[in-house]
Amino acid sequence: MEGEARALNFIEQKIEADIAAGKHGGRVHTRFPPEPNGYLHIGHAKAICVSFGLAQQYGGKTNLRFDDTNPEKESVEYVNAIREDIAWLGFEWNGGEYYTSDYFQQLFDYACDLIGKGLAYIDDQTAEQIASQKGAPGTPGINSPFRERSPEENRRLFEEMKAGQCKEGERVLRAKIDMAHDNMLMRDPVIYRIKFVDHHRTGNDWVIYPMYDFAHGQSDSIERISHSLCSLEFENHRPLYNWFIQALGIYPSEQTEFARLNLNYTIMSKRKLLRLVEEGVVDGWDDPRMPTISGLRRRGYTPESIRVFADRVGVAKRNNTIDVSLLEWSLRDDLNRRAPRVMAVLNPIRLRVLNYPEGETEMLTTVNNPEDESAGTREIPFGRELWMEADDFRVEVNKKWFRLAPGRTVRLKSAYIVEYADHVEDEHGNVTEVHVNYIPNSRSGQDTSGVKPKGTLHWVAAGQADEAEVRLYDRLFREASPEADGDFMDALNPNSLEVLKGCKVEPSLAQAEVGTVFQFTRLGYFTLDSKYSKPGSPVFNRAVTLKDGWKG
Repeated sequence: MEGEARALNFIEQKIEADIAAGKHGGRVHTRFPPEPNGYLHIGHAKAICVSFGLAQQYGGKTNLRFDDTNPEKESVEYVNAIREDIAWLGFEWNGGEYYTSDYFQQLFDYACDLIGKGLAYIDDQTAEQIASQKGAPGTPGINSPFRERSPEENRRLFEEMKAGQCKEGERVLRAKIDMAHDNMLMRDPVIYRIKFVDHHRTGNDWVIYPMYDFAHGQSDSIERISHSLCSLEFENHRPLYNWFIQALGIYPSEQTEFARLNLNYTIMSKRKLLRLVEEGVVDGWDDPRMPTISGLRRRGYTPESIRVFADRVGVAKRNNTIDVSLLEWSLRDDLNRRAPRVMAVLNPIRLRVLNYPEGETEMLTTVNNPEDESAGTREIPFGRELWMEADDFRVEVNKKWFRLAPGRTVRLKSAYIVEYADHVEDEHGNVTEVHVNYIPNSRSGQDTSGVKPKGTLHWVAAGQADEAEVRLYDRLFREASPEADGDFMDALNPNSLEVLKGCKVEPSLAQAEVGTVFQFTRLGYFTLDSKYSKPGSPVFNRAVTLKDGWKG
């Protein structure tokens, strides 16, 4: 029932138990650690809502930490985009902004500590040789021939690696754990490798870089993170996370895993999303068909709708796939309450009101949002020459047709009731004009005609209409599981974008601003495109239809 308190999810239960026990001094300090090698997507949005939201809920703090340990694929562009996306979603990193690269010296010192304790060694084998010795689940691996080097020799070789005296791939530093461990990740994992690549923050100061599994837990510990929340794919990494912390004797941050977000008709791999960008399938990371936060924003999604969606999906221990229609429902539900209603005609034909005085215009009052009285009203022009949707007129109809046709009467939204008079066709039989007569005493709000039409149509006054381009976006993939069979590119929906030129919009839309979403009456929710719109040449993106009418 509405208003009924929901049950605590398993992470909330853990946090409340930790607070009650005085663990971590009763603090709740989370972090969000994105790798700056691409734009954030809807899956990251859920993780953001969980990490930031839980800290907020318990009066704690959240750090934003960029996991910048792989300089080959990272850039300042991605760092800036990540910052913008998190702020747009409505969250603040009140614990501070950090980078794993802030800790490169500290992590190097930790590695030296492990070497000194006989818990790490330099391996001169190739990556292929190391992989071949790993064994398999149920089959022990083989110890490296370099596993028993002395701490002194390992320290000297590690210093040589740091000084740039070794080639890439010539040596690595490995943790010395157990080559027969049931968890394959515990079989002497590589923790440092050589990369002669300039880093976006440290330049060429370093030529050795820590692996994620080595940097992750220690960075959490340095920042005294109490609750390190990760997606379920890192569950097998937790024993290694704990091993490093225990071996180093540092602050005991704790990792807890929850199910990542999987959506049907969607891919979440940054590598695959990058391929869509690089091969020109989309016009960038922020293409409105992309599941990126910037793409959703450009399409017309609101931060509130994404937060509600994340809340409805919830925090689970097991992976499952969410229907993308839930995301679309979250947006419709939000926009139905807040979006101003306007009129636009996407496929226009002329509608001539024969008995309306030629050259005369009157201003009619219409509400901005029937769901929100505080949104007020506006004036729209009405005259003899109008635009209507071509699809709203048919010559031959049945009893279920409630729009305009010979012998039919309809109401024009916020205006008058009109009755069919005749129509004009071109040489191909296409209707180019519809002629009607209006009933003068049928004006909306003042109707005394007694006529009860079954249909209401939207329209735009021809003399005052502005021209616009409208982009109708649909799902990027036609398959519910694009990656199920072969190359995901084979599942692309060829009809994911339809560009309509010469659309007619009411004059109030001349003042439309990027970020405001409108309901085009009877057509869906639309917003001004941030990339292609120019003054006097607006381009509107359809955020979502009024109803879920998608047919896969």
